[in-house]
Amino acid sequence: MSLEKLFIKHKSDKYHHGYHEVYNFFLNKLKNKKLNILEIGVSDGASIKAWSDFFKNSLIVGIDIKKIDLKKKKLLKKNIQIHQGSQSDKKFINFIINKYKKFDIIIDDGSHYPKDVIRSFKLLFNSLSLKGLYFVEDTQTSYNHFFGGNPFDLKYSNTQNNFFKSLSDSLNYNEIANPFYIKKSYDGLIKSVSFFNNMIVVSKDHNNIESNLVINNSYENKRYITKINRDKKKIFQYFIKYKILFKSYTIFLFLVNLLKKIVLIRF
Repeated sequence: MSLEKLFIKHKSDKYHHGYHEVYNFFLNKLKNKKLNILEIGVSDGASIKAWSDFFKNSLIVGIDIKKIDLKKKKLLKKNIQIHQGSQSDKKFINFIINKYKKFDIIIDDGSHYPKDVIRSFKLLFNSLSLKGLYFVEDTQTSYNHFFGGNPFDLKYSNTQNNFFKSLSDSLNYNEIANPFYIKKSYDGLIKSVSFFNNMIVVSKDHNNIESNLVINNSYENKRYITKINRDKKKIFQYFIKYKILFKSYTIFLFLVNLLKKIVLIRF
């Protein structure tokens, strides 16, 4: 049975939100595999039952801050395990990670509060398998101040949408022409970040494609090496141009932007 029909059968609101279209695109090819799947937010158990029926060979782990009556919710199935705890509780999340080690798919359908969504991702990312998928639902709360979002400062607010937008920098970290750049924990491990209406999907995999413009985050060094390889007779001229003039310009811009960050308190 398709995910669309399973969401309808189990009365999951994922169908009404149109999420089945996104899930179909990413998950249909994984249907028969043996996977570890974690869903944050059990609620009435509708989506957990849909995942259980769709991924018959997989283990479906659900967590919820409230105590779930498994018998009442009809969640007493062989491939379902439910735990009570908060998605932003480091101790609890570490317990889940220690118990299950790795997850191939993680779905955040929890509190939808930006701070919880961001914290959960940070706590769980290392437990996401290579080639794993991380889904975040109901990201519209980024734009709603009653959920801790911010509809008034879209660009710089500390919301889940802005957090996941920033992961595109980790996707392209080898292209950042800043010789003072400090590698982030997600750099080289983000294959793609896909945005849909009220939904985000992060694909984890090795991503160490070398840049054709910079080397070790330096445009000047890359150009210098490229030029002297073409014409070693001009090595002194190229040294002055790229190692001194160009690098001085980069340092100047670095200091200007550092001052700007300090003044605007944007780090």
